[in-house]
Amino acid sequence: MEGADRAAARVVQRAERLCSEHDEERLMRIALIEELRRSVAFGPYVWAVTDPETEVGSSPLADVPEHVMAGLPRLIRLRYLTAINRWTSLEGAESLVRATKGDPERSLLYRDVLADLGVGDVASVCCRDGHGCWGWLDLWRSAVDPPFSERELDLLAAWAVPVTAGLRRCLARSFALSAAVPERVGPVVLVLSPDLTVKAQTPQTDQYLRDLLPPDADRRPVPAGAYNVAAQLIAVEAGVDHHPPTSRVRLRDGVWLTFRAARVESGAPSNEQDIAVSIEPASPAERRALFARCHALTPRETELLALLVDGADTRTLADRLFVSQHTVQDHLKSIFAKTGTNNRRTLLVRVAGR
Repeated sequence: MEGADRAAARVVQRAERLCSEHDEERLMRIALIEELRRSVAFGPYVWAVTDPETEVGSSPLADVPEHVMAGLPRLIRLRYLTAINRWTSLEGAESLVRATKGDPERSLLYRDVLADLGVGDVASVCCRDGHGCWGWLDLWRSAVDPPFSERELDLLAAWAVPVTAGLRRCLARSFALSAAVPERVGPVVLVLSPDLTVKAQTPQTDQYLRDLLPPDADRRPVPAGAYNVAAQLIAVEAGVDHHPPTSRVRLRDGVWLTFRAARVESGAPSNEQDIAVSIEPASPAERRALFARCHALTPRETELLALLVDGADTRTLADRLFVSQHTVQDHLKSIFAKTGTNNRRTLLVRVAGR
């Protein structure tokens, strides 16, 4: 047991080092998953970052069989509809075999997809802290291999702690960058069928989706963010989860978009109606709330930040918060330290972006 503890400590230390070496979360995830393979055996995997408040995913990093990737909408839809080991109710790490007491057929995703792929077990890891859920990771293991052991699950839970902090820090750093929101004329909307097949989209949608790809990508954009919010809408309707079908997604340096899903009313039953997904720049309030979570602000600091954005001076802040002006200054110093700013103007520019 002592050896296992030392091995877990080494894995955590290596994760901390990799997180400190990367400012961009996708590159950080790639480095982390490669390093993790040195300590835990697994095959295909899916790793999504999530909106910390709604816990809806986006920006998936995946290595799955090509024909599964071709059916990505189905995979995402089933993952959201599967209650077992759903990241929204998961702490740390858990395996499919252990969660189902050896009966993985209880999992909808397993029955409809994974069993046919020869998957025997899945380790699900949730990246969660006191400020929200920042992502989830599924590691697949073949049926000819042993299920994930308790020692491996403990190691993955320990690994998730520095990785969660690393994901949050990478997203926080993006607010310090100053890219402008690209100009778009007209609404950006995708229309998906109930099984998440793209049926139609406005002319501007393709360019927005291309902007979501890594800079070196040379392929047709896949609307993963749209699939995720649409799948969340279906999950809410099925009673699997209660979070709203919306997600704030990082477009590029300092720019955030908001994806929202809703049914397109028609004469068909609600679960047979198409799903419209809108994409638009995150509102000031949405961006500010995300900024506060990414920088680990306390509820009191978040409240002060909202008043500061509205133009309140120190006296007004003190009056509104029922504290002394000295306490306001203490709160501001703490906010400056957490956000890497040293004055109100710089802070407000980062909150608002361009």
